[in-house]
Amino acid sequence: MKLQFSSYWVRSAFYTILQRFSLTIFGLINFVILVRVLTTQQVGTWALFLAVTSVFETTKSGLLKNAHIRYVSSENNVENKISIASSSLLINSLISIVFIIFLIFFSGWMSVKLHAGNDLSNTLLWFIPGLFFMIFFSHFEAIQQSFLDFKGVLAGYLTRQLFFFLCLVAHFVLKKPFTLQELALYYSIAVFLGTISLYIFCRKYIHHKFNPAKKWIRSIFGYGGYIFGSGVMSNIFSNLDQVMTGAFISSSAVAFYNAASRINGLVDIPSYAAADIIFPKTAKAVVEDGNEKVKYLYERMVGILLSFTTPAAIFIIIFPNIVITIIAGSKYSSAAPILQMYMITGLMRPMQNQAANLLNSIGKPSLCFVINTVSLVINLIVSYFCIKYIQFYGAAVGTLIAGAIGFTIWYFVMKKEIGLHLSKIGAYIIEAYKDIYTYGLSFYKRINLRSQQ
Repeated sequence: MKLQFSSYWVRSAFYTILQRFSLTIFGLINFVILVRVLTTQQVGTWALFLAVTSVFETTKSGLLKNAHIRYVSSENNVENKISIASSSLLINSLISIVFIIFLIFFSGWMSVKLHAGNDLSNTLLWFIPGLFFMIFFSHFEAIQQSFLDFKGVLAGYLTRQLFFFLCLVAHFVLKKPFTLQELALYYSIAVFLGTISLYIFCRKYIHHKFNPAKKWIRSIFGYGGYIFGSGVMSNIFSNLDQVMTGAFISSSAVAFYNAASRINGLVDIPSYAAADIIFPKTAKAVVEDGNEKVKYLYERMVGILLSFTTPAAIFIIIFPNIVITIIAGSKYSSAAPILQMYMITGLMRPMQNQAANLLNSIGKPSLCFVINTVSLVINLIVSYFCIKYIQFYGAAVGTLIAGAIGFTIWYFVMKKEIGLHLSKIGAYIIEAYKDIYTYGLSFYKRINLRSQQ
């Protein structure tokens, strides 16, 4: 067992899935508390705040983290590793400063356009310290993963989530009302504490030298530029329903979409965790083993992911009202149809997420950028007309239609690039269920045998 746990796949899967799970489950628990304390308008504004900040952070991460990991993991020279990390930190800082300046001057305009009054603007401005701390948090995260070490990333995210959760519990127990500005301040402190935790774990990989080089700055932009653009498109796509609902309907309506989105996030945990794990391995496989190994990794990973997500999605599709009522309360029951459509879309997401990740890892980020841009344009057009004619549920219907079109595009792209066969994915799903059944039966027999002794 010790030998198995020391393997890359088992060790990294354990830490990464646990990190993703903690991130989602704490977010869900926090949401359960907030929907019982805040008004629907405040919940909607907080959802928009999270959408804006997460789009920025994940997009920036797309530019820097993947390039950082790719170059450091394939570089043996220590001085070059230092230059890569320094160049990444410099770009990270400059992008964050530009975003902070944008918020100072334009957050008020954005807040009005999203029907959030001044609340969204004030909340974003209160989070500026958190954006500064996120520079180092994301940098340390990239350093950890570039050395195939996921333990510190788990510790950093756990620290962030636990502190913010404890702040909410303290308010809830003491029956002290929340303000959105207080939530933003707690969020900033949580990021600071998470950064300290991450630093403790990754300091063994840090040489405490700052030596950026034009060569590596150009390389990061050259490799990460398309990934950055692709990340912009992908992250806007994933938050488009809430943003367009806020812009065309109201911030209160966003709260219902956020409730469904929180639950949907649970089903997506394995998919996003797998993307973090498989990226370094695919980048090496394309150099050492060629397309056949890449094809195998992709098909098997998608098959395993679907074997986990499909049963959960089917259950939620059948019983959406029960799930929504348990998580958000009966006043959010109108979100049940939204949740059903999200779950159907979610069944298509593992293949798309892993496909985008694979194209980036094998050195084809420009193709990924083009597909994500086309998908975003389709989603914008479809969602606009759906919201116009269907109103409240329009964004969910638009997301479902755009998701189906995107799935079709990704399928034909992957068929051309790596010779994808859906039948292989189906075979790996069946194989995963057989393995689970065999393991479960063996476990039951051992337990039964012990009880008889």
